[in-house]
Amino acid sequence: MSMHELPFPQRPVIILGAGIIGCATARQLLRAGFSVILVAEFLPGDQNIFYASAWAGAAWHAAGGISPDQRYLQATTHRHMRQMALDVESGVCIVDAQEYLEQPPGTNSSLWGKSVLSKFRELELGEYPPNFSTGWAYETLVTDPTIHLPYLHKTVVTLGGQFIRKKVESLGELYRLYPESSIFINASGLGSKFLADVQDEACYPERGQNVFYRTENCRELYFRNGQEYTYIIPRPLSHGVVLGGVKQRDDVSPAVQMDIARDEIARAHRLAPNIIPENPPEENLSYIVGIRPSRNGGFRLDSEKIGDRVVLSAYGFGGAGYAYSYGVADTLLKMVQKVEEENVVVS
Repeated sequence: MSMHELPFPQRPVIILGAGIIGCATARQLLRAGFSVILVAEFLPGDQNIFYASAWAGAAWHAAGGISPDQRYLQATTHRHMRQMALDVESGVCIVDAQEYLEQPPGTNSSLWGKSVLSKFRELELGEYPPNFSTGWAYETLVTDPTIHLPYLHKTVVTLGGQFIRKKVESLGELYRLYPESSIFINASGLGSKFLADVQDEACYPERGQNVFYRTENCRELYFRNGQEYTYIIPRPLSHGVVLGGVKQRDDVSPAVQMDIARDEIARAHRLAPNIIPENPPEENLSYIVGIRPSRNGGFRLDSEKIGDRVVLSAYGFGGAGYAYSYGVADTLLKMVQKVEEENVVVS
């Protein structure tokens, strides 16, 4: 079918990439009545280390050092995920969190999170360890990727979306595969470094490695802000906690590095000895390795007209894909609606 035989609103929106950004965007577009096809090398359920969304810690934490626009993307994600937490099948849970700061919060700290987080309060002296400057308590959201990605897959398919497993070498290849489509969304993460007609040199791989500790004491999140950046992320539905973290730029080794694992356990024990023993039994430990799709200068989120097509780009979120996901999806939906309006009403 040629491009002009299908009315504009019915032309499938093609999403390249089925990580959290691609899948969340597909969900939002489908719920708004658009037709969607996701094309991706990796799909929900895959275990490849380059499929970063499968390995994420995926706690919602207000990021410091970001712009008001970026804060709002995270706040929007929090709103959507809090709604999803009502459905146990979504893999999203509300948990209690404690955050300790080594230094007093600066001018652009993560303190803005109190505008969206429930039960936010500053901890009193004695409620946090004496070697910290201050502490906060609040409710936050944790997402279990092993449950959330299959949930999104099922949701997308139920709403009429399609998943196509295919590795493409360029956006041009997608245009040829889907000549009837007018809107293409590049949510290919690290893939944007290698697509022949994108070749974004700002993109780079960043290795993450975490420890998963099986325990029934898995309802509280702990976060240490400062030089010894450490987190303990509960996974209530998987009966354990994720200990981290570490960032290794341009390292894509799949092998577990035991010195890092031991350091993460030691840091987690210092942070929350009530949850993490000094020497947890080996049979209760497993290890997680994932390659984050990071980008110098931060993520890319924009729209450009290429010939008679519109290409939206949404990639380079590093370790913050889940925190930005549904906010980015909403932004992409608005961009798609704007293109639709220009083609249906204005023209």
